[in-house]
Amino acid sequence: MKNQNQKVKELLDEGSFRRKRENLTQADVNELISQYSSEACKCDRIDSELYSKYEVKRGLRDISGKGVVAGLTEISEVSSYIIDEGDLIPCEGKLYYRGYDVEDLVNNLEKEERFGFEEVCYLLLFGHLPTVKEYISFRALIGSNRSLPEGFVRDNILNSVSKDMMNSMARSVLTLYGFDDKADDISIGNIIRQSVQLIARFPSLMVYGYQGYSYKYLGESLVLHSPKPELSTAENILYMLRPDSKYTNLEARILDIALVLHAEHGGGNNSTFTNHVVTSSGTDSYSAVAASLASLKGPKHGGANIKVCKMFENIQENVKDWDDEDEIRSYVGKIVDKEAFDKSGLVYGIGHAVYSLSDPRAVLFKGYVQKLAEIKGYSKEFKLHEKVEKIAPEVISKKRRMYKGVSANVDFYSGFVYQMLNLPEEIYTPLFAVARIAGWSAHRVEEISNGGKIIRPAYKAVRQRREFVPIAQR
Repeated sequence: MKNQNQKVKELLDEGSFRRKRENLTQADVNELISQYSSEACKCDRIDSELYSKYEVKRGLRDISGKGVVAGLTEISEVSSYIIDEGDLIPCEGKLYYRGYDVEDLVNNLEKEERFGFEEVCYLLLFGHLPTVKEYISFRALIGSNRSLPEGFVRDNILNSVSKDMMNSMARSVLTLYGFDDKADDISIGNIIRQSVQLIARFPSLMVYGYQGYSYKYLGESLVLHSPKPELSTAENILYMLRPDSKYTNLEARILDIALVLHAEHGGGNNSTFTNHVVTSSGTDSYSAVAASLASLKGPKHGGANIKVCKMFENIQENVKDWDDEDEIRSYVGKIVDKEAFDKSGLVYGIGHAVYSLSDPRAVLFKGYVQKLAEIKGYSKEFKLHEKVEKIAPEVISKKRRMYKGVSANVDFYSGFVYQMLNLPEEIYTPLFAVARIAGWSAHRVEEISNGGKIIRPAYKAVRQRREFVPIAQR
C-alpha cells in the first residue's frame, strides 16, 4: 500500500501535470470532452418515476399547467381558467396590468391614435394610469435619459461586437454598473431612477449592438443615429435602426402595440421570476436585469418568435398549395411526429404554459397583423398563419395526450409582424426585452418593497450515500 501511495503521489506532482498539459493535442482535448460528457449524462440522469413518487412539480407547475404559488403580486394578472365547485374550467385568456384589462388599454390607444408604451411603463411602475400632466412629465423624463454615457457606444459596444444581441445587451447592462455612482444602492428611490434609465436606454443598447454586428459580420455600412427625446420608444427604434430614419405612423403604432403587449406577464414567467429570485439576494439592479436577459434569450421563452418564423419558412417551402387545409394538416402532423422542420415535435407559437383556449395578446395583435399584411402585400402569408393557427391544435390534440387546451400564443404573430416591418431577426428577442424591462423593473421594486426572504425552493436529494474511497484505491 505504501508503494502504491508513493506511486500515486509521484503521478500527482506538478511536473506530471505540466507534461500532460504540454503534450495535449486538440484531438486529445476533444476526446476528453466527449468522455466527460458521457460521464456527466450518466451521473445526472434521474429516473422519471421519482418525480411522481415525490410529487415534484416539474417546472413549478402541476400536470394541468397550473403554477405552484410562489408569491403574490399587484402588478399584473394572467387569467386562463375559472374555478367551479373545485374544478378548473378553462376560459378565454385575459391579461390585466394593475387591474386594467389590457384589451381596454389597447383599444383606447387605437381609438385615440396615440402611442402607449410609456403610459404602460408608468402604470406598471407606479400603480395607476397617469394624468395628462403626469404622462407629459414621465415622457420627458424617459426622453432625457435615452442617451448613453459619453464614449459608451464606441468603447463598450463597437469595440467588442457580439454575434448575439441578447448577450450584447446583457454585457452592456453589466457595464453600465461601472457608470453609476450609486449602483449598489437598493433604496426604492434609487431603483426607480435606475429603472427609468434602463427603460429609456434599452432601445439604444439594442440598436447600436445590432449596428456594430451588421457592420462587422454582414459588411453593411455603419450608420448611427442618436435617439430623439421627443419621440416615443417605438418611433425611436425605427428612427435609429433604419439608415434613412424613415417610418410610417402605422409602422410605429403597430410596433408600439407589440411593446405594450410584451411589457409584462405576471410574476411567474421565467425571466420575471428570475428577476425576483436574483433581487431577493439583495444584489444590484444591473445584475438582476442581466439575469433576466439571460433567461429571456432562451428559445422556450423570448426566443420563440424566431423559431416561429423559421418554421413558417419551412412550411412555405414544403406545402405546395397554401389554401389546401388537408395538405397543411398533413405537414403539421409531420412536424408534431418529429419528421419535419427541426424534428423537435413542437409547433412553435402554439401552446402556452398558462393559457389554454386563447392568449389575449395573440387575439389583440392579430387584427393589427392583418391590417399590416394587407398594406405590405403579405395577405397570402397571413392566411397561411390563420390556417395553421386553426389546424395545429387539432393535430396536436389527436396525436398527444392533452391535459389542457392549446392555442396560438403571442409569438405566433410577433415574428411575422417584425418581418413585415423589415426588422432584422437578430433583434426579435431584444425587442421583447425592450418591452419587458418595464415589467422586470416593477417586479424588482415590488420584491424589495415587501422585504421578502431570499428565494430558495427545496430540492429532494435522491442519490444514495456512499463511503469515501482514497484516490489510490479507486
